[in-house]
Amino acid sequence: MRGYLVAIFLSAVFLYYVLHCILWGTNIYWVPPVEMKRRNKIQPCLAKPAFASLLRFHQFHPFLCAADFKKIASLYGSDKFDLPYGIRTSAEYFRLALSKLQSCDLFDEFDNVPCKKCVVVGNGGVLKNKTLGEKIDSYDVIIRMNNGPVLGHEEEVGRRTTFRLFYPESVFSDPNHNDPNTTAILTAFKPLDLKWLWEVLTGGKINTNGFWKKPALNLIYKPYQIRILDPFIIRMAAYELLHFPKVFPKNQKPKHPTTGIIAITLAFHICHEVHLAGFKYNFSDLKSPLHYYGNATMSLMNKNAYHNVTAEQLFLKDILEKNFVINLTED
Repeated sequence: MRGYLVAIFLSAVFLYYVLHCILWGTNIYWVPPVEMKRRNKIQPCLAKPAFASLLRFHQFHPFLCAADFKKIASLYGSDKFDLPYGIRTSAEYFRLALSKLQSCDLFDEFDNVPCKKCVVVGNGGVLKNKTLGEKIDSYDVIIRMNNGPVLGHEEEVGRRTTFRLFYPESVFSDPNHNDPNTTAILTAFKPLDLKWLWEVLTGGKINTNGFWKKPALNLIYKPYQIRILDPFIIRMAAYELLHFPKVFPKNQKPKHPTTGIIAITLAFHICHEVHLAGFKYNFSDLKSPLHYYGNATMSLMNKNAYHNVTAEQLFLKDILEKNFVINLTED
């Protein structure tokens, strides 16, 4: 009798193991790392997203947390890279900046919408006269970047913002642009960016040396709204999506992903469906508008020495042709 019960128990364990492997390997899209479950509020989906093949870690928690950022950096390899793609040699700057933030949560505790449908809104001039505002506002998550304004452009780009990526030289300082429902995400490219955030939040004297443009001297966002992006997201954009070399020739300036490509990479890790708007540029006419706001022209894009525009356009073309994303501003 005892042997019979043991056989039943072992059979049950084996069946559970087989079912577990089948579900894990096929149609269940869970959050894999146990380490992240207490931090991550992404709801699991029953099907993989279209872009799942691009990701090494599905639904990676994108924001650093003060309590364990070093542990997470070690887990995902960020301790092996210096900024802008890791924390090595800058851990103290990360610690100081994170100590002044109030949360590292991804979504509000009452936000339980599973399988989120997201739109990443670029700042391209192609958004002009498209009247996509109402459509953009209908998404679960709306990701914007830098100082692309909503105010005065609601008909074209909508009113709502879930996440806004920024760096010190690109963040809003005019309180008219504040939205208390926006989570502002610092994308750190250098130790000075973290030092700047700490100085702004502590009311210290801000040293503006070492920035390519004068950084903001004040923040319109409160500490509870601010997060710091895990460098893993930027590293994945650079090395795995854009295929940049880890070492550039001495006669070339290193290239980094634009905030737009970083925003798309973020969306791949927190969304189930990703749509794009404002990522199409008219390179055939250098006098055409660069942004949907302001007077800058496409000629400025060609002068940019920090980004590889060709690589980014090829990447966008590839994910559109493979139906990984949908382009709302496609002619």
